[in-house]
Amino acid sequence: MRMGLWLIPFISAFIGWFTNWIAIKMLFHPREPKKILGFTFQGIFPKRQRQFAEKLGKLVSEQLLSFRDIEEKITNPENVKKLMPQIEGHIDQFLRVKLAEQMPVISMFIGDKTIGQLKSVFTAELEQLFPLIMQRYMGSLQGELDLEKIVVEKVAGFSSDKLEEILNGIMSKEFRFVEIIGGVLGFLIGLLQIIISSL
Repeated sequence: MRMGLWLIPFISAFIGWFTNWIAIKMLFHPREPKKILGFTFQGIFPKRQRQFAEKLGKLVSEQLLSFRDIEEKITNPENVKKLMPQIEGHIDQFLRVKLAEQMPVISMFIGDKTIGQLKSVFTAELEQLFPLIMQRYMGSLQGELDLEKIVVEKVAGFSSDKLEEILNGIMSKEFRFVEIIGGVLGFLIGLLQIIISSL
């Protein structure tokens, strides 16, 4: 068997790695359309960036981050109860300090017992009122704030460099794996060629 035949797996490995490397690069490059031999070439992501942004915007607004989900979290009685100690602290500060500063005469007639009763009444009322206020606020906010539009504009407005940086940051290991697999498969195909040719 000629020694040159043993170069075939290494050449095939290089071709396999190189074609996968080129394919990954072509996801992002060329950034602008280029005409070569009458054909127009452009990277997949720069070419489809607007469509990608629209799909992502729809996904975020309908499934990942809906106003209904946010409203449920904010108005959930358990979550409201978690806020109450802070609110109670503010009411206590108001009754003991701010009221005394703004209305000294009234504060002279309010002792610890009265402050405790007032705090209890205020916090109970706020616990009932807070979910209703937040429901109304979320309803008006939904009309004013279009999540899908915001996501679409942000993603469509990314520079191609920024988009490549984000996707490389997320998928760099996967891209490297694809390149290596190309080399390994190329090498195995080269070995198979040697085996077939030596039969």
